[in-house]
Amino acid sequence: MRVAVGSGNPVKRDATERAFDEATVASESVPSGVSEQPTGHAETRTGAENRAVAALDAGAYDFGVGIEGGVASFEGSDDLFLVMWAAVTDGETTGYGAGPSLRLPDRIADRVRAGEELGPVMDDVLGTEDVAKKQGAAGAFTGGRMSRTDALESAVTAALAPFVSELYR
Repeated sequence: MRVAVGSGNPVKRDATERAFDEATVASESVPSGVSEQPTGHAETRTGAENRAVAALDAGAYDFGVGIEGGVASFEGSDDLFLVMWAAVTDGETTGYGAGPSLRLPDRIADRVRAGEELGPVMDDVLGTEDVAKKQGAAGAFTGGRMSRTDALESAVTAALAPFVSELYR
């Protein structure tokens, strides 16, 4: 089975490899079609879907996977959360899944609300570079108890549901 993940980010590829059994996973750098800092569940989910479709179309693949991280609020709360969505498609069926949602610390949420992107804010706060290709915000917010790969794997696994469970047929 050949799977393409719509990103050149090694963390997203690792998460996809973990979610798929016995698959060859390739990275295809494709656009998300959404803003650099997706805001809200709808935009974040759309970015994942766009990446999945573009990844599938990029070559001779059985599945395309799109993963998108964003920030969103939940109804009834003023807090801002890191959210992650995944989409998996075979060209006919598309599955969607979300990963864990982690509340952003106020000082980080304030900067994101002011228009900064979460990745560069995290790099600044942590004094590092490319946190999105390492532990990610999820790893930083959980004290290393959950890596970005772990969080994204759960989203991809959830998006695989229509392909692995008879309940969707």
